[in-house]
Amino acid sequence: MNIIETEKSKAGNQFAQRLLDWYCVHARAMPWRISPENHKLGERPDPYRIWLSEIMLQQTQVATVKDYFLKFVDLWPTVSHLARADLEDVLKAWAGLGYYSRARNLKKCADTIVAEYEGNFPKSYDALKMLPGIGDYTASAIASIAFDQPVPVVDGNVERVMARHYEIREFFPGAKPKVRAMLEGILDPNKPGEFAQAMMDLGATICSPKRPACALCPINADCLAFQSGTPELYPFKQPKAEKPTRKGAAFVLKNKAGHIFLCKRPSHGLLAGMTQVPTTDWNSNQDGGTEQDSAPLPAAWQRRGTIRHTFTHFHLELTIWQAQIDHQISLDGWWCKAEDLGSEALPTVFKKVLSAAL
Repeated sequence: MNIIETEKSKAGNQFAQRLLDWYCVHARAMPWRISPENHKLGERPDPYRIWLSEIMLQQTQVATVKDYFLKFVDLWPTVSHLARADLEDVLKAWAGLGYYSRARNLKKCADTIVAEYEGNFPKSYDALKMLPGIGDYTASAIASIAFDQPVPVVDGNVERVMARHYEIREFFPGAKPKVRAMLEGILDPNKPGEFAQAMMDLGATICSPKRPACALCPINADCLAFQSGTPELYPFKQPKAEKPTRKGAAFVLKNKAGHIFLCKRPSHGLLAGMTQVPTTDWNSNQDGGTEQDSAPLPAAWQRRGTIRHTFTHFHLELTIWQAQIDHQISLDGWWCKAEDLGSEALPTVFKKVLSAAL
């Protein structure tokens, strides 16, 4: 090893040690996480809980995920329990968390682990990545955190820390392979799981997108962006394309008993298989009807305002119509008591609709 390589290795070791020392004191308490203290005592993370939390955390805030996570592990404490669950029950428990393909892949993945791995998660990054719903990041996180594999874990928090620390002047996500390569040289191979979680915590609590608390950062001594006073310039990202706004209508139908008519969305496409009230045919590429002449049946429809909801690729404005009928109907669906709506697999957009209508 030449002098330059030796210095790089030394700097990487110092980076990891300062970070892990900070993490031992400031690690966030998570219901799926083993604390540094308990890890030292020999307790090891449960791969099922790590996998479940990482799937839930995709594009969702930690504060939102905690309650959902606790509900899931109470209903299905192991991957074998989840594999035996009915998909409809999984979707109901997931309702409101969004990105519902995650829930369907969660069930597929549990089925695969039980059927092909006897209920045990594979330990390697490559094997994990072959499972339904598990991509580069999730495979890395499970391998590192659950099995202490020395695999770089790169999420948005880690990108931000690395981009600032080394003043990476390339656009993300294109610069992600470079970050992975750099992490391979500085992560602690003896504590890769704690290193990964420490990087995430640092990005979430200190190296935040706006107004980072650089003075409190354990690795600020050789952070290039801190030295130049430009941390908020990083990471470089291409401007996002403006989301289109689509329009449609939703129809809230009540019977004499005050029950609400619900139906199921198609088994493919946006919000596949979830529960809804009747709605017009809108999607990310087209508007649907917005007036009462688009209703699923004739009734004394009354307008109840408009709600707005944002999906990944578009905004949606739904005009809400509400009516009460006193006769039987021939639509495919079912009547639900108002007090039982919370147990249905209703996405957030339709919770908004029902709240506005009722």
